[in-house]
Amino acid sequence: MLKVHPHRWGARGLGMGNATNGLAYEWGLFHNIGSIGLLTESSASAAYQVQARLVNANRMAFAYNSPLKKGVVSVGAFRFGDDLYNEQMVSAGFANKFGITSLGIKVNYIQYQAQGFDTHRALSIDFGGITQLSDVITISASINNLTQSKLNFENGDEILPTRLTAGLTFRLSEKIRAATELEKDLLFPVAWRTGLEYEIKPNFFCSNRF
Repeated sequence: MLKVHPHRWGARGLGMGNATNGLAYEWGLFHNIGSIGLLTESSASAAYQVQARLVNANRMAFAYNSPLKKGVVSVGAFRFGDDLYNEQMVSAGFANKFGITSLGIKVNYIQYQAQGFDTHRALSIDFGGITQLSDVITISASINNLTQSKLNFENGDEILPTRLTAGLTFRLSEKIRAATELEKDLLFPVAWRTGLEYEIKPNFFCSNRF
């Protein structure tokens, strides 16, 4: 299965302890595909994470979002590892807003490659949504690998991770936002994430996680 979580990107998300399921920002493709339906401008983002103690475990990702007449389309890619072993994912998604709710769907092409072994590939589908209940409260939910896709190995099939996430986001003022969420991987215990951010200037944030 995916040994590295591809859904953790963006300085805002990292600063908030990755409590990003209810945030509408440029990395929504990798967090909650439903959130990109709230974007109003085109954007492109790229990130590269260096592991100082594991030189062969660096990660990189790219995402591009473009609003259409109806809805928003997003494409992106993720890669982990080196020529000896690597995991790659290419994604394309679409989301649209209906009243106070935005819903989205994403298709992923996933590939595992290890030197001396076969290359394994799979397709998976993610689904997500976000609803603004009021000027203060937003609720969100998403599921990764809705299709329960598997990789085929000689010694049997191995299912890709399936994760369900639900979150609450609170806009405490024009500059302060708090978020909390629960994530359940079907094979692991529930994870709880909470974060707080303060917008110092437009597009410049100070964040903290708990």
